Amino acid sequence: MGRYYLAVDIGASGGRHILGELKNGKLVLTEIYRFENGMERKNGKLCWNTEHLFSEIRNGLRKCAESGKKPFSMGIDTWGVDYVLLDRENKIIGDTCGYRDSRTEGMDEKVYAKIPEKELYERTGIQKQIFNTVFQLMSVKETAPEELAGAETFLMLPDYFHFLLTGKKASEYTNATTTGMVNVKTKTWDREIIQRLGFPEKIFLPLSLPGTELGELRPEITEETGVSCKVILPATHDTGSAVMAVPAQGDDTLYISSGTWSLMGVESRKAVCTEQGRMENFTNEGGYEYRYRILKNIMGLWMIQSVRHELKDRYSFAELCSMAEKEKAFPTRVDVNDKSFYAPESMIGAIRAYAKRTGQGVPETEGQISAVIYESLSGSYARTLEETERLTGKHYNAVHIVGGGSHADYLNRLTAEKCGRTVYAGPGEATAAGNLLSQMIKAGELKDLNDARNCVFESFDIRTYRP
Repeated sequence: MGRYYLAVDIGASGGRHILGELKNGKLVLTEIYRFENGMERKNGKLCWNTEHLFSEIRNGLRKCAESGKKPFSMGIDTWGVDYVLLDRENKIIGDTCGYRDSRTEGMDEKVYAKIPEKELYERTGIQKQIFNTVFQLMSVKETAPEELAGAETFLMLPDYFHFLLTGKKASEYTNATTTGMVNVKTKTWDREIIQRLGFPEKIFLPLSLPGTELGELRPEITEETGVSCKVILPATHDTGSAVMAVPAQGDDTLYISSGTWSLMGVESRKAVCTEQGRMENFTNEGGYEYRYRILKNIMGLWMIQSVRHELKDRYSFAELCSMAEKEKAFPTRVDVNDKSFYAPESMIGAIRAYAKRTGQGVPETEGQISAVIYESLSGSYARTLEETERLTGKHYNAVHIVGGGSHADYLNRLTAEKCGRTVYAGPGEATAAGNLLSQMIKAGELKDLNDARNCVFESFDIRTYRP
């Protein structure tokens, strides 16, 4: 019997427990458990249900025990920017707000009054997004200062779940960089930023790298679930894990980590915190081994997911793609990153309103709505490719698409066509794979990141799309 490793990959709409093992040099994945997730309206805010999520993490561990495939180690990854504040008794203070909540509106100006936007970018390399943690914390400071005053610890969500599992607190580097408060040169918290914004310094823990062993599961967790294993920090930011699993043969690889969001960019040993990078809204997120992920955050499949739910899920994504292809001549295009698409009551209504506001044809049918989304998204990819090449001064021959969106055949074809580059699609479970790779490197089953990426290349079906 091989040794199993467990990746708990939690996204904005759901989570999975994926077991991985090496068989004849290939990474074999088995989905053990799947659960739903989503923001809930609480006290007038959009919030995460952390109790529900942690109960589902434990449920998945029980499934591992029931299957007889108990992991040697495990690690959790989630999306970025969202966090909890803990009091002296390690209880959550206030509501665990999600990034789509509107509480950060206007908080950028509050932050920039103390640290100019240009300086903040030069220090952190993080693109301006109104939901960045730095703006979320400013919202707390402005509207509920007692919550910050009563806080003893700041933890990103996966760090919080790791704490509940082990009783040990740690702040993992890749996710911490999404806060907009980690210095791009020192690769640790920028204490001057924290001081100038008036946040309590004591709540920010030293940063730990992916591959750090946090400890064993607490005895109560083992007793409840039947699993006893180590907890190893992966790249806890899901994009950080996904980029680890890009099956690139060599450097200078351009990727799209495609899911609810599309994270498009390159991996680099050096950050690019230039004025050009800031003006074009590129970010420099932390990656494995202090590599930088120079990328753009693009709306991604959120729009088509929202439309599908609005249509009562009566069409599969494949059916929506087919309808979109039949309406590909419909000329309307939208800016997929327009704030009107972040969290509208009706995505269909938001798309129609945008079309009307910009003097374009208003899409009426499901096929036209879908065509507008897919054409606009692939067009955004093409523009981002051009901007990336200008920013880095390099030419990229191919685009690697990983994550759930790599299964979107029609979008892959459009991307190859509009970018004029070969597209390699897969693996679909890149985030879970990258999470597992961190654990396997730590355990010595894989030598290093190059060995891990070669393993991915050999292990999964990578589909090719020519322009």
